[in-house]
Amino acid sequence: NPADRVSYLCAWLALVPQGLCVVYATLIWSSREIEICLMFAGQMACEALNWVLKRYIKEERPREMHGKGYGMPSSHAQFVSFFSITLALFLLFRHVPHPTDTHTPFSFTGRVLLSLLAIACAGAVAASRIYLTYHTPKQVIVGCGAGAGFAIAWFIFTTYLRRAGWIEWALETSISRMLRVRDLVIQEDLVDSGWARWEERRKRQMLQGPGKKSR
Repeated sequence: NPADRVSYLCAWLALVPQGLCVVYATLIWSSREIEICLMFAGQMACEALNWVLKRYIKEERPREMHGKGYGMPSSHAQFVSFFSITLALFLLFRHVPHPTDTHTPFSFTGRVLLSLLAIACAGAVAASRIYLTYHTPKQVIVGCGAGAGFAIAWFIFTTYLRRAGWIEWALETSISRMLRVRDLVIQEDLVDSGWARWEERRKRQMLQGPGKKSR
């Protein structure tokens, strides 16, 4: 409804999964972090699970919605639930950054607040599916539950891969070395490592600058 500002906002919220896929692709290409690759792999596996569930349950969308495809569970709700819960689990239980000369990382309280913000945003996306009558409340709730449950299972699985040494083994393979895949985001801020290197190089250039000019 063009006259309904809430529905207009909900229409934009419907684009969040597509936007997150762009974020995934950008971070994977720019950082080559294996943790982000694992998260994206889990996200795609969660999407595959949604595809299977919809065709197994075969529940139609609300009658007010004249669209195609089954509605149970909501793929949007499942997508954002997986993302927000996985991000929260990572921030609270796996990400332990260390302070540097140029950066002070988020405290545990800050990471809790960031996790709650991500979950709240996911809730807004899920609620928009009900407001726009694309899904029934039950379809959205089941989608949120499926996404959250799969996120917890995926986090346990990737924790096992780390503790069993499979991640270290994967990083030593020739293809990982060729693609320069790394595993720094567990203990470092995603952007601080590059910033620290730039600061160090800039300071060296400033110290060497006068000497070069005198020659």
